[in-house]
Formats: sequence, structure tokens, C-alpha cells
Amino acid sequence: MFDIRFLHRTGFAITLLLAASSVAAQFQPFQPLPAQPPIPADNPQSALKIELGAQLYFDPRLSVNGTVTCNTCHNLLAGGDDERPLSIGATGVVTARNAPSLFNVGYYTIYFRDGRATSLEAAIEEHLADEVVLGNKSHDQVLARLRKLSAYGEEFAKVFGDGEISGKNVAQALAAYLRSMNTTDSAFDQYLRGRTAAISEQAKSGLKLFNESACASCHFYVNMAGPVPGLAFQMGEGFYELFPNFVGSEYDTRYQLMADIGRYQVTKIDTDKRMWRVTSLRNVATTAPYFHNGSVANLDEAVRVMAKVQLNLTWTDQQVADVVAFLQTLTGEFPRVVTPRLPTPNDGTVYQN
Repeated sequence: MFDIRFLHRTGFAITLLLAASSVAAQFQPFQPLPAQPPIPADNPQSALKIELGAQLYFDPRLSVNGTVTCNTCHNLLAGGDDERPLSIGATGVVTARNAPSLFNVGYYTIYFRDGRATSLEAAIEEHLADEVVLGNKSHDQVLARLRKLSAYGEEFAKVFGDGEISGKNVAQALAAYLRSMNTTDSAFDQYLRGRTAAISEQAKSGLKLFNESACASCHFYVNMAGPVPGLAFQMGEGFYELFPNFVGSEYDTRYQLMADIGRYQVTKIDTDKRMWRVTSLRNVATTAPYFHNGSVANLDEAVRVMAKVQLNLTWTDQQVADVVAFLQTLTGEFPRVVTPRLPTPNDGTVYQN
């Protein structure tokens, strides 16, 4: 059963989650990551769609000048991010926020750190016309390049009934590919299945502290980020947390934690100031640097900062080490990533100066 101690900090989100007794009776705070995230009915998975999505993901022609791919900022050959505090877009412009890992991204109910996209497909469509990231001023700009490649036309015809190279279809193919990028069978997953020796005694101490300190009030369930679609929340319903929760520590200024006020920039609602989508802790040991601005370089310091600004606790070095040992058990088995062969411009110049 879910321990009521996990509810004392979160306010609205967990309370909503457990409001229905039928949900509360079945709910467990941690569960192993399923092999596949929830799949939307309007974008079913298929081998051909995933293959097409992989081509698009690694194709630099999605960018305005052929200098970056999706994988540039979200490197699936590593931890799913680019290991930079902030990313550099196609035209050299620096992004406003740290690029999160895209492994296990299908388990979220909202997208971007401020939750402004209500589906993975919507987030991808926004990215396609992002002048900072890919440099495109519109969908038409990127779609025109793809349409010059006859091989893509053939692939889209196989995958989609309308055969159209459209923003919607590009986004659906990319989303299908990303929903296949999941990191199952971590040591913690094995522990949850009953193999108690899967994690060390230090990690077990870290897990105990993680629970007793209410870290699990936000970082829980299969993705260590709150509800997945269908668990009390539906797709597009956000799970957010105030960050920093306790202001006034030295970390506020040292790491500029309040310079970006998060979801408020989307909604302009005062209560959304410093509200952020809860980020998954899966594979967190592989995704430095940390926080929305990438200001913290290592996991030990990130844990120390979180204890202070979220829980108003000052943890000892031993407590930090114990929690880090637990977080390291959340690194799963990464899927095999094969970089695909891309269509060649056999019927016209893709980039025209």
C-alpha cells in the first residue's frame, strides 16, 4: 500500500491521484518499468513506423542547414541528452533550458519542462518549427526538404494511409520511435520484483531515506516521475512541483534556480510561478548536468541541493552518498540503437543557398 507519509508535501497532485478509493487500493508507490509505455489509439506502433521515425531522428535535414539532428541534443547513443548545461541549436543560438533525456519519454503525460505540450506528438511538431533548435521558421520549410527525397515519399506511403509527408505524420513517426526507446530491467526493477540482492545495502539505506524524507511524494511510480497516462491522470494533465520549494538558501543564487520561473511563462497564472513538470529519475546517474538550467554538474551536488531547496533538509555526506547509491540503481538496460541509412538526394538539391 502507498504510505500516507508520501502525501505531506505535494499538495494537489498526489491528493488527486488517491482521491478515488479504487485507485488507492491498487496503487503501489514504485513499480518496475513496463516494456512499453501507453500507446495512444490515434498513433499505434508498427515496425515500419518505428523504422521511419529512426531515419527522421538521425537525419540532419530536419534542421535548416543540415548541422544538427534530433540526436544532437538528445543523444540516444549515450544518456539521451547532450551533456551540456544548455544546447546549441542549428544556427548557433543557445537554448533557454537544459535538454532532458528522451529515454522512457512515452511515460509522461505532458511535455517540455513547463508542460506546454499535451502529447509527445505535439511536442515534436513544435520542435520542427523551432527557430532556436532546428532553425526552421515553419513546418513548410522542413517538409519541403523532406519532399525532395523520393525515398521518403515511398516510406511515408507505406506507413501512413494518406502517404503525405506532413508535420503530423513526421511527428507520429518520431513519436513511435521514441516510444520504443525504453530502459527496462534496472537493478531497482529487479529489486521490486523480489530479488533483494539486486541493490546494495547502501542503496537500500538510500531508498529508506528517499522514502522517509518524502522524495517519493513526487518521484514515484514506474517512471519515478508521477502518474503515467491512465493512472488518475490522462494525457495532457500535468504533474508539477514547485522548485525551489523552500527559498532563501545559498543555492538559489549560486545556481540561479529562480531566474526562470517555469510554467508561469506559459500560463501567466501567479500560482504557476516556479512550477515545473516532475522529471523522471530513471537513468539520472547518466544525465548530468542537472536542473532546468543545467547549473549543477554532478549528482552528489544535485541531491544535496534538492534536499535543501525541496525538503528544507541539510543532509550529511553519508546521507547524500546513500541516496546517490540508490539513484544509481535506476539506470536500466539501454535499448540497442542502430543509426539508420538515410535517403540520398537523388532527385534534387535539398539545400539551396
